[in-house]
Amino acid sequence: MGILREDVIVISPAEKEEDSTVISVNCPDKTGLGCDLCRIILLFGLSIARGDFSTDGKWCYVVLWVVGKTNTRWDLLEKRLLEVCPSYFSTSGIDYYQPANQQPKPLDVFLLKFWCSCYRKGLLNDVTLVLFELELTIKKVKVSTTPDGKVMDLFFITDTRELLHTKERQGQTILHLKAALGDILESCEIESVGPEITACAQGTSFLPSAITEDMFSLELPARYPGGLLASNPISITVDNTLSPSHTLIQVLCQDHKGLIYDIMRTLKDYNIQVSYGRFFAKQNGGCEMDLFIVQADGKKIVDRNKQNALCSRLRMELWRPLRLAVVSRGPDTELLVANPVELSGRGRPLVFHDITLALKNLNTQIFSVEIGRHMIHDREWEVYRILLDEGDGYPVPRNKIEEGVRKILMGWE
Repeated sequence: MGILREDVIVISPAEKEEDSTVISVNCPDKTGLGCDLCRIILLFGLSIARGDFSTDGKWCYVVLWVVGKTNTRWDLLEKRLLEVCPSYFSTSGIDYYQPANQQPKPLDVFLLKFWCSCYRKGLLNDVTLVLFELELTIKKVKVSTTPDGKVMDLFFITDTRELLHTKERQGQTILHLKAALGDILESCEIESVGPEITACAQGTSFLPSAITEDMFSLELPARYPGGLLASNPISITVDNTLSPSHTLIQVLCQDHKGLIYDIMRTLKDYNIQVSYGRFFAKQNGGCEMDLFIVQADGKKIVDRNKQNALCSRLRMELWRPLRLAVVSRGPDTELLVANPVELSGRGRPLVFHDITLALKNLNTQIFSVEIGRHMIHDREWEVYRILLDEGDGYPVPRNKIEEGVRKILMGWE
């Protein structure tokens, strides 16, 4: 008993350029499914303009209206969405409240190492775009510039397709990099590495306390500074009167890239199930979301402390889904970007791609990069440390760098 494979994910392409593509998901339910679906859509560079979620506790139906890239590989998107859906052959034995944060099977890590004869504008962004299109996930990066201007890049990557151990897949990757980088690419190698090598490439584990206290705070300030909350206040309300069995969470806020993902990953980390949800993005940049939710025990949230804790975390995640600072590192300028890691171990998609794109647009060169994970305030963060090469010319003001990078990361460009 079950439904046909092709009925699990149905993608209806937009008839006009200004219309949305409709993605329908019809499969057995699991806690955190909405988060997993939204993460993949974010990974493919798409934005959700509208969404509806519903479940009866065993089976769920999700409809998402998405907009974005015209060159989206819809067949590949369908395949990746299908992979996170529970088995579609039978609903027997489904545990509605199965653990949502089980660690996925770790993929083998490979070292992509290449030398370039010189640095050129957008080099790292070109590399990240190639890796993204090949479904190679960047785990860590070490970028160094030698005194004579040559660039050595070390990318620790995993392969979604699990084929990078083959000569054919390695050759395909090197060929795409040569096409993107041209004559400046001097050499390129791919090899499998063990966990001890990956750990050694982590870079410094030290983050200045002055940065961690402010940048990674989990508390909203007593008075919101200028910015998102000042111009577009975030409203999150809890209502237990409209449904006898569910708690209603209503969210009003400004839209940003990955908004639904940020909400869904927070609920997933709290092991909260969405029984029904509705999302709508307005033309003026605002959005509305109604979520009927239950706890892991299947009951509504009546404890006031639990309600306040959940609302506080949601406000923080919507106000600062990513943490960003431009600071001094000795005589140099360093850009720091951090995003929380899901309890399942997954980081936020496309962060490094967006950082390199923003710096490319700002005509700001990158001298070195470190990507690592840090436990701060009992929470794991993925931290990007980018040392900027300001050269001999007039450097871009730090506030302009922060503003430009934030706009790309939040989708406000």
